[in-house]
Amino acid sequence: MMPIHVKKGYDLKIEGKPSLDLVTCAKPARVAALPEKIPFIKPKLAVDTGDRVNVGSVLFFDKRNPLIRFLSPGGGAVEQIEFGPRRVIRKIVVALDDTEESESFLSISEKDLENTPREALVRAILIGGLWPLLRGLPFRDIANPEVAPPAIFVSLDATEPFQPEPEVYLAGKTDLFQYGIKVLRKLVKGRIHIAAPEGRLTGDEAIDASITHRYSGCYPAGDPGVILYHIKGSSAENRSWYIHGQDLLLLAQLLKTGMYPTERIIALAGDAAENRSHVKTRIGVPISHIIGDATEGDADIRPIVGGVFTGYTGDRDSFIGFYETALTLINRGDQREFLGFVRPGFWKNSYSRAFLSSFNRSDLKMDCSVHGDVRACVACGSCNRICPVDILPQLTFKAILADDVDDALSHGMLDCAECGLCTYVCPSKIELAGILKGAKMAYFKEQA
Repeated sequence: MMPIHVKKGYDLKIEGKPSLDLVTCAKPARVAALPEKIPFIKPKLAVDTGDRVNVGSVLFFDKRNPLIRFLSPGGGAVEQIEFGPRRVIRKIVVALDDTEESESFLSISEKDLENTPREALVRAILIGGLWPLLRGLPFRDIANPEVAPPAIFVSLDATEPFQPEPEVYLAGKTDLFQYGIKVLRKLVKGRIHIAAPEGRLTGDEAIDASITHRYSGCYPAGDPGVILYHIKGSSAENRSWYIHGQDLLLLAQLLKTGMYPTERIIALAGDAAENRSHVKTRIGVPISHIIGDATEGDADIRPIVGGVFTGYTGDRDSFIGFYETALTLINRGDQREFLGFVRPGFWKNSYSRAFLSSFNRSDLKMDCSVHGDVRACVACGSCNRICPVDILPQLTFKAILADDVDDALSHGMLDCAECGLCTYVCPSKIELAGILKGAKMAYFKEQA
């Protein structure tokens, strides 16, 4: 086992961590797919409003590669297809039947897996609609099924506020996890790297014994891109793939049972959530179904779908996306604070030492206010001090704004872990992470 110590990063002192209790949600009335929230794809609809679909029916596919399909997480009628500007498909809502029918897919036993060719295995995952769970570095696009990667990283990370804890979603899933690892070994031409935090156990000896890397350090130490940055031996490894632990279980379940899996464990967190816990529910579930009546003063609460640093804003009528496994409820923070400019800020969460909260070691409440306006970069170096992959964000973003792609690449733009920390610590309120991520996407599209 290889230990990895990540010296940079930042752990947010935020209140609202979910308990390890697992609460099972009742069946929702509807579920949805959100093509708009899946980066890089060019979705093309395979259904129309009013169509009947089964669990596992094709809802849409990627026009770049029609074999990359996205399937329905529920059986029933297509109730709504919502479009945004320029006909962007925002969501496809399926009203669920009382009795949901399911499509059947190829199932592969552990015994047969050994003799299954890679091409047949790839096709089974593509047809089963779960190939998008495999992502490729450095752009974090859906992995190219035609190329065997030099390595695959399996992340058992839960350091970003707040993600499901591995000991919760892995409980009782030892055989499924090990089957999933065997599947990955058929897909890769190099090594499988399984990374978990140092000193943390999953509660399963067999899974803990299979971990290849133990990392220590602040968020985002467990990110696959950060792990790769600290262990790679050649530039060829920059094209490695990764998959998150809970997603690996879905992949294994599809291949082992021949049924499209719809179960998700969501971390319900945030100081505004009263019943903070892990919630067993469905892929594409409505936010309102998860939070129910668990909040007070809904007008002042903002749901964050995904991690606090990397997620996006939702509302009670929104749905959980294909990749997201966390729902954090925090205050909107748009109320004016009386005489706020003279208060010492002992209870204000901030990376800066301008507030007395730098001496407060307890978890603090967080809101969505940026507490200031955007201004020019002051070259304070805060983003450089926390960047886990040493890309010097302040210089990289200036090269991007100057349209000097070569300079941005020389600073390591493609190594960006998209962790969001540079934006959080910037005293000038510059959306550094958004600028870097946007530049990576533009460069990807240009190369494609």
